[in-house]
Amino acid sequence: MENRKYSVIVFDLGNVLIPFDYSIMMKRLDLIEEGLGQKFMEHYKENYHVHRKFERGDLTEDEFIDLMLHPCNGCLDRETFCRYYSEIFRVNEDVASLLPELKKKYKVVLLSNTNSIHREYGYKQYSFLMHFDRLILSHEVGAVKPEPEIYKAVEAYTQAPPEEHIFIDDVLEYVEGAKKMGWDAVRFSSYGQLLEDLKARGIL
Repeated sequence: MENRKYSVIVFDLGNVLIPFDYSIMMKRLDLIEEGLGQKFMEHYKENYHVHRKFERGDLTEDEFIDLMLHPCNGCLDRETFCRYYSEIFRVNEDVASLLPELKKKYKVVLLSNTNSIHREYGYKQYSFLMHFDRLILSHEVGAVKPEPEIYKAVEAYTQAPPEEHIFIDDVLEYVEGAKKMGWDAVRFSSYGQLLEDLKARGIL
């Protein structure tokens, strides 16, 4: 590995710290009406641009929920939708256990394409969040990965040179977006691989 000084470790959230599984939601919808889970997911995928606009903060919660509830034909109230839509996460305890160790030597930042419903109903209670110096969330900064503005929002907080940042994300496009900003970045595939990547850089 190149000899590089790091001062900031930046983590993605979904599928790195909190794996998610939409089939949990689909099964719950099927209990309301047979086939509703598949019907909803097809609608969700066909309207992924709506999801993306919500993550960027370009849609309000009410606007997003109204659009997402179309396939449900009145059989799901807003509160239940928010819970079902958000109760799809679990914590990767191995990865989360790295945070307090890394925080001893580095600034630790969360960088996530996420939305206000998932935060409120899904993950805000997770204790590992306390180890982050700052949460940079797409809907709060008005940009999504891999847009340069969201990486710049991290730099605006850290006040560190780009090359002192390393980013951990499961999506190759977002890893490449970080590298274009002058950051180091690794694609997350497993806890074991992440340990190897961090040890190879002298971070652990």
